[in-house]
Amino acid sequence: MGLDQRREIALEAISEFGIPESRSCKLVRIKRSVYRYKPKFKDDSEVENAINKCIKKRRHGCAMIIKMIRKSGKIINHKRIRRVYKKMKLTLPKKVRKRLPERERKIIVQPLEANLTWSMDFMSDSLVNGRKFRTLNVMDDYNRELLTMEIASSIPAQRVIRTLDHLKESRGLPQRIRVDNGPEYISKALHQWAESNKLELMFIQPGKPTQNSLIERLNGTCRRELLNANWFFHLDHVRELAHQWMYEYNFERPHASLGDRTPVEFSKWRESLSAGVYPGGKALSFQKTNFKENTLL
Repeated sequence: MGLDQRREIALEAISEFGIPESRSCKLVRIKRSVYRYKPKFKDDSEVENAINKCIKKRRHGCAMIIKMIRKSGKIINHKRIRRVYKKMKLTLPKKVRKRLPERERKIIVQPLEANLTWSMDFMSDSLVNGRKFRTLNVMDDYNRELLTMEIASSIPAQRVIRTLDHLKESRGLPQRIRVDNGPEYISKALHQWAESNKLELMFIQPGKPTQNSLIERLNGTCRRELLNANWFFHLDHVRELAHQWMYEYNFERPHASLGDRTPVEFSKWRESLSAGVYPGGKALSFQKTNFKENTLL
């Protein structure tokens, strides 16, 4: 029972039944000073006008409004501003974070052939004029081949699907794709596309990028050799340099994890092994190439 209700009961006991004030207050367990208290209503018109000036163009949170009022030169207690702000019902709706399902840690297994497992991740950078752009990198875990780099100012889920459809036409789809928990990957559209293509999306645990270490390793190389090494003037310029770097990465750059072979050379080497052909002087042992069949990385 609140104080207002207790005051009403005490008032009713005094007025209707003639019970003394001290006795009535004792019955409802309030002090006489509390019973006699009359609240003083403050004039908050000054604060309301200051808040209305701050939200004239657009709505702001309470913390921003407090800073704007203080910057205008008015000295008003921040607790009073917050009280009036809530009284005016200007509180911005809280952004509810989408609850992710339980993710299981899955050990990265070296695929024994191409198009079994791919890895996919985003990167971001900016042009000379400050405009942001993103890249979508898709890699085959078998030979670390960079399959595509989609570059645009925005890459929503539908564009991710379109990129994967292009890869489907050129080389087919894998059995599974390892991704993080970005909004593009957890979208319903991508899930429906994966189900229709009988493809598994392998999600890593939130905040554990090392569980997608193969694509993270590629991203580090891309950042160092492409994005940080060049000035980009427009998106077509980014695409041109990215295409050149992709060729160098897949056909010219040796990879220590592949026995100092390029991804293309590694695929040909593995094909020769499976066919029983061993190039003289070029076939190194598995131990020296740091490549072991079905080895957990």
